[in-house]
Amino acid sequence: MITTANVKNGVNVDQLVETIGAVQQNPDLAKFEFRSKNDWIEGGHCVSNIKGFYGVGQEDTSREATFSMECDHPNVLLGKDKAATPPEVVLHALGSCLTAAMTYHAAANGIDIESAESTLSGGVDLHGFLGLDPEVRNGFDGIKVILKVKSDASTEQLENLAKFSPVFDMITNPTPVSIEIVK
Repeated sequence: MITTANVKNGVNVDQLVETIGAVQQNPDLAKFEFRSKNDWIEGGHCVSNIKGFYGVGQEDTSREATFSMECDHPNVLLGKDKAATPPEVVLHALGSCLTAAMTYHAAANGIDIESAESTLSGGVDLHGFLGLDPEVRNGFDGIKVILKVKSDASTEQLENLAKFSPVFDMITNPTPVSIEIVK
């Protein structure tokens, strides 16, 4: 007998429901730890490598390849413009995570999404980063996300689904960060 997977929005809904059930039965399966190793090249140019992570109760070894991402700064910010800036990578992460959260949760709720695209922008005032004004933030003064979605769901439904994004949570709520310098 041939069975067809129950796929909605590119998400295998049967596997999603099984995952939800497994986490309800064993809450420890929900604990994940993601990691990145970053190496400085020169100036503002860095390369991060990502491969292993912990999840579903064990160290994951399923990834065959290491993912590499670079960051740099444009010439006007004294970089060599070899890659996106770190703030641009944050925008990429936020847009990707909002979209994925929305489509996964939509699939779980039987909502079809035909297409989705997002445009993100964030303003930065260099007075903070350059140490010229302690009242000015070093980072974004705000982020604007325009998420264009083709779906029969209401705008409010889609916005609520997108807000399940872990990256949205990290950015909108203070996330403790500890820095340890090792010499």
